[in-house]
Amino acid sequence: MSNQILVLGAGAWGTALALHAARTGGAVHVWARQTRPLPSGAMPRLPDFPLPDTIRVSSELPSGPLACVLVAIPTQALASVMPLLPKGVPVLLCCKGIERGTLAFPLDILARERPDIAGAVLSGPNFAREIAAGLPAASVIAAADMAHARTLADLLATPLFRFYASSDTTGVQLGGAAKNVIALAAGITMGAGLGENARAALITRGLAEITRLALALGGQAATLAGLAGLGDLLLTCTGHASRNYQMGLALGQGAATREALAGLPGVAEGVTTAAALLALARKHEVDAPITECITAFLEGRLSLPQAQTQLLSRPLKGELDTES
Repeated sequence: MSNQILVLGAGAWGTALALHAARTGGAVHVWARQTRPLPSGAMPRLPDFPLPDTIRVSSELPSGPLACVLVAIPTQALASVMPLLPKGVPVLLCCKGIERGTLAFPLDILARERPDIAGAVLSGPNFAREIAAGLPAASVIAAADMAHARTLADLLATPLFRFYASSDTTGVQLGGAAKNVIALAAGITMGAGLGENARAALITRGLAEITRLALALGGQAATLAGLAGLGDLLLTCTGHASRNYQMGLALGQGAATREALAGLPGVAEGVTTAAALLALARKHEVDAPITECITAFLEGRLSLPQAQTQLLSRPLKGELDTES
């Protein structure tokens, strides 16, 4: 079996995944549209991490057999790279979000564009810089076929980066997409000076909101209580390396959406995911007040005080009621 791994995407996450893949002992080929390494041998988005000789960066696809392909392309551009995927090679989608217009998750996009490939998806509480540095981490690999998920988990695991296999592709993908929207709300809460108590309450109710939608889509509540749900949500809503949290922080401090986006080092998926997530919730008749408020706020239909009022004026119910 080949030990060569292909990574599609040379942003911060793609670079971090390439550095991790190199630690498994294989050769790594990173495909990039235009990006070239810096003189130091590092990639522009992670300049403090020079690439080892076992990682090659090119705008060309590698020749020779591959062990697997890791796709680290933003969800909104995922369809554009589907023609590059070779047949007969395991594919792990390492992106989070919902495609605008179609409301498709990453695995749905793969099934639509490349029905000849049975893929898997990676999600969990992982900041790119920490993965690049080789710090301890854990994540979930989900596939419809549990054996396929386990095979990829075994292939990519190292002592410091553990992977847990799952067959709940719906819950794993929804958790990864929705947490970015809740992180925007958490950042806005802190930026507006509403305090840690308010953020903790928002994260908790956000998890309940995500879980309701996951169940409606056929996902499992246990998945949302694990790494791909609660774990990822906590990290993204509290970690200062989170682009979505930083985006929300700027918005809460009064920045306009365009201004806040311009100040980010990369993509804040929550901005493009919010409206799609709300559409998905409405399609399945699931109450999603936090997502609704964030979407209206981003679109300029609600001010921050109005959003606060809308959330705080909701009818009081039992905490464990199925409706928020």
